[in-house]
Amino acid sequence: MRVAEPTIERLVQYHRLLETLKDEGHRVVSSQQIGDLLGFKASQVRKDLSYFGEIGKRGVGYHVERLCDHIVEILSSPKIWRIAMAGVGNMGTALLLNPAFRSPKVRFEALFDIDPRKTGRDISGIHCWHFTEIPSVMSEKEIEVLILAVPAHAAQRCVDLAIASKALRGVLALTQGSLVVPEEILVVRVDIMAELEKLLFFMKQPEAVWG
Repeated sequence: MRVAEPTIERLVQYHRLLETLKDEGHRVVSSQQIGDLLGFKASQVRKDLSYFGEIGKRGVGYHVERLCDHIVEILSSPKIWRIAMAGVGNMGTALLLNPAFRSPKVRFEALFDIDPRKTGRDISGIHCWHFTEIPSVMSEKEIEVLILAVPAHAAQRCVDLAIASKALRGVLALTQGSLVVPEEILVVRVDIMAELEKLLFFMKQPEAVWG
């Protein structure tokens, strides 16, 4: 099944909203309510949810807990993904402290940096190696995902070392600049400045269509 990236992004948002509604004691929610709370059209919500099977009732809406469980099943991982992060600066440290990264889907196995004050010791309970050890550590620990939180000029070098491990399958890049990887490796880029520019544009042009 081919699923568009924006659809998955919206499913993640639906799941977070439904968890909140469930905690607040809501039993039923409509596509219109979901759309209003998240800034989507109700028709888009219905289209996204029906894509994975009809579970709502026209005129009644969706059972919050049932829909939440359904989306969890769609998004659930077949295993615990082993993750490493290159770059333990301000951004990398903030990510380690973020509760969202203490997910049952993922497990941080290694950190990499060049700072001698960080390498060779544990940071937030995770050992930090020198970045030159990326291939051996990722291979030994079978780490398939690398988060890049390094300056742009160091990103490609870190990715090349990760590719050499033969274990790498995906990269989450929190850095600017292009990356060259084999076609079988997935790269997702999170450009905070680009998202800020988009936000400022829509704030300046309220007549423009969001989403």
